[in-house]
Amino acid sequence: MASQHNHHAHEEHSGEDLILAARGALTAAGEQWTSMREAVFTELARHDRPVSAYDIADNLSAARGKRVAPNSIYRILDLFVGKNLAMRVESANAFLANSHPGCEHDCIFLVCDECGEAKHVDDEDVSRSVRALAKARNFKAERPVLEIRGLCQMCA
Repeated sequence: MASQHNHHAHEEHSGEDLILAARGALTAAGEQWTSMREAVFTELARHDRPVSAYDIADNLSAARGKRVAPNSIYRILDLFVGKNLAMRVESANAFLANSHPGCEHDCIFLVCDECGEAKHVDDEDVSRSVRALAKARNFKAERPVLEIRGLCQMCA
């Protein structure tokens, strides 16, 4: 089982600090921080709601004045998810920047069906319970994702 970090002990990163932390985490994982990866992460990080690879591709295409293919964005986002720089909201096929780049954790999301907001929740007790449930059934949980659909405080 992958080790779990206590995120309450880790500083939340944002803005330029988040981009620097992501670059550090990716290079520490043995990957290159290319100009395209930086552009994708910067675009991802500027959103406070989940964003799709198509939206990122459209925004980067407009900014660069040339088409950026969504499949290229998906490959980079998959790398970011695998290296814990981003989280995927499965039901929306969309992504959020991880405010603790490089930290392993399970994805627990509260997803608003009205406005699309997705709040990431760190709860070590829930994570341990989900992993224990899988282990009791001889299943190795690689990347648990739990999504709770409903209405956020503003939409309720």
